[in-house]
Amino acid sequence: MQKILLTFVDDIYEDLELWYPKLRCEEAGYAIRLAAPEIKTYQGKHGYPAKSDLLLKDAHSEDFFGLLIPGGFMPDKLRREAKVLSLTREFFEQGKLIAFICHGGWIPISAKILKGKRVTGSLGIKDDLENAGGIWVNESVVVDENLISSRTPLDLAPFGKAMVDFLDRNVADTSQHSHGTESMLSIESLSKGA
Repeated sequence: MQKILLTFVDDIYEDLELWYPKLRCEEAGYAIRLAAPEIKTYQGKHGYPAKSDLLLKDAHSEDFFGLLIPGGFMPDKLRREAKVLSLTREFFEQGKLIAFICHGGWIPISAKILKGKRVTGSLGIKDDLENAGGIWVNESVVVDENLISSRTPLDLAPFGKAMVDFLDRNVADTSQHSHGTESMLSIESLSKGA
């Protein structure tokens, strides 16, 4: 089975918080599918485009090894989608990676999975995280079991490293992280929507 992660995308996502972890994970041999309400190109907060390649309604947690939730204003919009919340809860219950950064924490808040968990995020949602039962920690990256959280784009390097470290420890891979042509072709195919 190919090592694939899921991420949510919609307009006004935080550009760096999607693209840096996506590219970092691809470098480590993990592909990322972009799920959205529609198959189209979405615009980031700073204008960078991201083309979805999977409808939210067709996404199934069992097909993925983890979930990336970038920030921006996108999480505030998507947390109103029942499918987004159910997927997030399923990843959590299955012990799979849930990585969120900045305002991405709005989705785990609405999915009600943070009670008693150590988390961080944008200072702007600190109260929201605490009101959801999370234990706020002001650090660049916080890992609590399968939850990995970071504050802002300034924390992307440790965030990306923590994601890859978690995946490398927890994803059974019979190819022992083969980075050969076959893996790269699969990632390129997904990037092109093939």
